[in-house]
Amino acid sequence: MNTPETLHPAVNALSESYDNNYAKRKNACLTPFAFPLVYDKTRKGYFYESDTFSLPLVYLSSEELSSLLIARKFLKDISERYIGDEISSVVQKITAILQKHMADGNLIDNALSFQLIEYSPAPEEVFKTVLESCLKRRSLTFTYSSPAYDEIIMRTVDPYHLLNYMGTWHLIAYCHMRRNMRNFVFNRMKNLTVLEQTFTIPSSFSIKEHLQSGFGIYKGKSLRDVTLRFSPPKSRWIAGQIWHKDQKAKYLKDGSLELTFPVANFAEITMEILKHGAGVEVIKPKALREIITHEVKKILKIY
Repeated sequence: MNTPETLHPAVNALSESYDNNYAKRKNACLTPFAFPLVYDKTRKGYFYESDTFSLPLVYLSSEELSSLLIARKFLKDISERYIGDEISSVVQKITAILQKHMADGNLIDNALSFQLIEYSPAPEEVFKTVLESCLKRRSLTFTYSSPAYDEIIMRTVDPYHLLNYMGTWHLIAYCHMRRNMRNFVFNRMKNLTVLEQTFTIPSSFSIKEHLQSGFGIYKGKSLRDVTLRFSPPKSRWIAGQIWHKDQKAKYLKDGSLELTFPVANFAEITMEILKHGAGVEVIKPKALREIITHEVKKILKIY
């Protein structure tokens, strides 16, 4: 039952239920929104002058609406089945905002989508633990299954950055064992423990420069320029693609396209080259040409 005291609460009365100055702070926060709060001297309390007052609506521009739509769909598609309830909660909140600005709620899911293939889902607990250690700047230990060496090794790292590359989550970290920067795939990490030991990222390290240092997922300071020549038919498909921010494109008279860009490791670029078959030729370096030649010979033995 509402009483005069509850309808006209005084600052002193509110302070008894909340921390000191709570009511005054709240009243100050409400002022910019033009709340119809009026002080009644006779009752020594505040009351609403209007019963029909409501908070102002948030209006979105078409650009802001589009950005929210894309963000929602991207979060929903990449988090499905492996990041968990936290992301789902964010998606639901964005959806609630979008539905107020769209006549048909079904348009949200039908308007666009993100499709990922050949990616490795990140276990939810691994994601949370890695993120915690990264945000708190605390070292992390885990067992890691390396496909390159077919072995499981205990690692202790300083986690610098979480990277989603082509749908797969990677940890960019300083490895205590290798004494260098390394890349770890989430779904190959097990038995994770966040240590009490803290770390500081060196001022000389830039994650932006690190990620842009070379083609693909493999990074490093030792870079080599690779030049690929795509045939005229294949060039029409490759035209306009960005393989690296520092790439150089050159069209030849016969319609071929040459792309030159820095590479830190030949593993990923080798797979990309083989994917294009006879539509691409390695112009340089010689070492990469030899790798492709060797792989082609092994393929011929199979077929």
